[in-house]
Amino acid sequence: MLASVTSATLVGVEGRPVTVEVHCSVGLPAYHVVGLPDTAVRESQARVRAALLSSQFDWPQKRITVNLAPAGLRKTGAGFELAVALGVLVAEEQLAADVLDGVAVLGELGLDGSVRAVPGVLAFTDALATTGTKTVVVPEENAAEAALVDGIDVRAARSLVELCDCLTGALPWPDWTPFEADTSEAGDGDGDDAESVDLADVRGLANARRALEVAAAGGHHLLLTGPPGVGKTMLARRLPTILAPLERHEALEVTRVHSVAGRSPRGGLARHRPFRAPHHTASVGALVGGGSGRPQPGEVTLAHHGILFLDELGEFPPRALDALRQPLEERAVRIARVPLSLRFPADFQLVACTNPCPCGRGGPTCQCNEIQRLRYRRRLSAPLLDRFDLRLAVRPPEPSDGPGEPSAVVRERVAAAAVRQGRRYDGCRWHTNAHIPAGALHRSVPLRGDAADAWRWSIDERDLTGRGAAHIRRVARTIADLDDAADVTEAHVLAAALLRDDVP
Repeated sequence: MLASVTSATLVGVEGRPVTVEVHCSVGLPAYHVVGLPDTAVRESQARVRAALLSSQFDWPQKRITVNLAPAGLRKTGAGFELAVALGVLVAEEQLAADVLDGVAVLGELGLDGSVRAVPGVLAFTDALATTGTKTVVVPEENAAEAALVDGIDVRAARSLVELCDCLTGALPWPDWTPFEADTSEAGDGDGDDAESVDLADVRGLANARRALEVAAAGGHHLLLTGPPGVGKTMLARRLPTILAPLERHEALEVTRVHSVAGRSPRGGLARHRPFRAPHHTASVGALVGGGSGRPQPGEVTLAHHGILFLDELGEFPPRALDALRQPLEERAVRIARVPLSLRFPADFQLVACTNPCPCGRGGPTCQCNEIQRLRYRRRLSAPLLDRFDLRLAVRPPEPSDGPGEPSAVVRERVAAAAVRQGRRYDGCRWHTNAHIPAGALHRSVPLRGDAADAWRWSIDERDLTGRGAAHIRRVARTIADLDDAADVTEAHVLAAALLRDDVP
């Protein structure tokens, strides 16, 4: 007999519906899985068989064929096991076929018949909802996550035998605890907790604080250069405390990415923007994603709609840094493998800190020779440096400097600037000044009179590339938004130019 159960698989960070077909026929006992399964799917026989026997069901001594349709889509993970087990029971008439009408099933099985959580349930459920599925059965640990998708009935499964009793009506469906509204920690990445640090902790560094505010308001990439202990890292780690909050569609994307990466949300939709701070020994794959089997998202994807902070930028492998150039432009990572090509979202804000030379001192007190300084500078390629909108040399604070404004005050100005940008770009495919495409830059940021003269003077004086000139124009628009100015003035352009120092 043939049974059909709806399930899903992951392709990148997106879910794809999959139909699990189970056919039991007379013949020598055998178990075959077809439809481009990976190793975890092929190994499902042992777990499904043990789970059925542990749950007091019969394992058919027949030829069992499991087909995962569509056949041309590669299937990964252990999330099909619950669907396969139910398919076997239906095919052997140990379970009525109509109990699975309109029901999708996701879950991994333990040898004792327990149903275990799987990563990426939010992506699975979202994909199933688009196909018209009304009910989805997921592991109890994943039920609250699946319920984040509107318009779908979520049922929790704790064990195979209990699930079958619930499907037949012998037992009521178990209750599960939903997430409390707005209490999520999902997507908070590495680094200091946004509630435990404040911009007021930084004394002095007025120019650097201004650069941080501009970066937060317009989504601009920021590079801070200076000697050790000057406050670069301390300043950068406080950037999350002044960022505008996530919008709902951004929170859904952030939560989905972290769920796929195995970081299941602990409190609902992401509330804070991700802050990822990988160590400088990170490889190319760790930064941009990849890996054998099912490619995994890298740090640039985990920082989607948030911040990627690279401390000690000059110590990162040059090959890993240059791999960031394309994601910075396209805001996505495309990973090509022989059987498939995946696209991971990577709309992140890059913030980096570096020393001017190996000894870190720079200037007249530098102890490095010219060859050492040259070798150190070559670790940062010119194309990568050109992609930073803001480049600032940080000077040590004075002993008499006091604390600056707290994060709450700065965050209000940043949020107000973000609102102005949202209104201005309503209906556009971009929403921040940093994302204005080159083709729309002159129309979106018009410069007239002295402002245009100042912009051309900055280009000639600093010998800027076309990308560098565009950065000054975008940053000037952000500074004008912070000043609540309708037009970009000469002062805004010159201020933007001052925030783009030459890297020493």
